[in-house]
Amino acid sequence: MIGRETVARVVEDRRFQNFIIAVIVFNAVTLGLETSTRMVAEYGPLLHTVDYVALGIFVLELGAKLYAYRAKFFRDPWNIFDLIVVGIAVIPTTGPFAVLRALRVLRVLRLISVVPSMRKVVTGLLASIPGMASIAALLALIIFVAGVMATKLFGAISPENFGDLGTSLFTLFQVMTGEAWPDIAKEIMKEAPMAWVFFVVYILVSSFAVLNLFIAVVVSGMEDELRQDIREEEAKQAETQAQANKEILDELRALRAEVAELRQNA
Repeated sequence: MIGRETVARVVEDRRFQNFIIAVIVFNAVTLGLETSTRMVAEYGPLLHTVDYVALGIFVLELGAKLYAYRAKFFRDPWNIFDLIVVGIAVIPTTGPFAVLRALRVLRVLRLISVVPSMRKVVTGLLASIPGMASIAALLALIIFVAGVMATKLFGAISPENFGDLGTSLFTLFQVMTGEAWPDIAKEIMKEAPMAWVFFVVYILVSSFAVLNLFIAVVVSGMEDELRQDIREEEAKQAETQAQANKEILDELRALRAEVAELRQNA
C-alpha cells in the first residue's frame, strides 16, 4: 500500500500541480465549447466525455489529498473550497438538480487555489474586507445624504430621476458610475443653472475619493500578505541556515576530536 507521505509528495510536486492546472484550463475550454449549439451537435459526446474525465481527475486528486493529509485537509480553506466546487459537479444534474449543471463552470475557479499568485491576490482581498466594509458604510452614508438633498432640490424639476428617495438613490448610484450623468445634469440645469455644483461635488467625493479608498485598502491588504510571505520565507531560510551551521559545527567538533586522538596516539 502506498504510504501517506509518498502521496503527499506527489500531490505537492510542482509537475503534478502543473498537470492539474492544464486539466482545469482544458476543461474550461470544453465547457466554453458546450455553449455552442453547433459544437454540441457535432462533438457533444466527446465534450461530455472530456468533462467526465476532468471531473474524475479532480475527484482522484481530492481523494489523494484526503488520504495524505486526513484531518489536516480541512484546516486549509483552499482545500474546502476545492471540495465544494468539485462536490457541486458530482451532484446529479437531473430533476430538481438540473440547475446545478450550469454551476459546473465553477470548476474553473480552482485555478485560484492551484496558482499561488492568484491565491495571494484573493487572500489579500479577503484580508481587506473589514476595511472595505467601513468604506462601504461611508459610501452608503454619502449616497443617502446626497439622495435626500437631491430629492428636495430636484424632485419637482426631474421627478423621473429624483421624484422620491428610492429613485434618487438609484440615479445617484448611476451618476457615481459615470453613466449618462451629463444628460441628467443638463436636463436639471435648464431650470437650475447652479445644479452642476451639486453633481461635481458629489462625483468628486463618491467616485474619486471614496472609491480610491477601496483601492488603497485592497493594496494595503495585499502588501500585508506579501510582507507575511517574506517573513515566512526569511524564517525558513534562517532555519535552514541554522541547521547548516549546526552540521558544520558538528563536523568541526568531530574533526577536532579526531585530531586530538591522533595526537595522543602519536
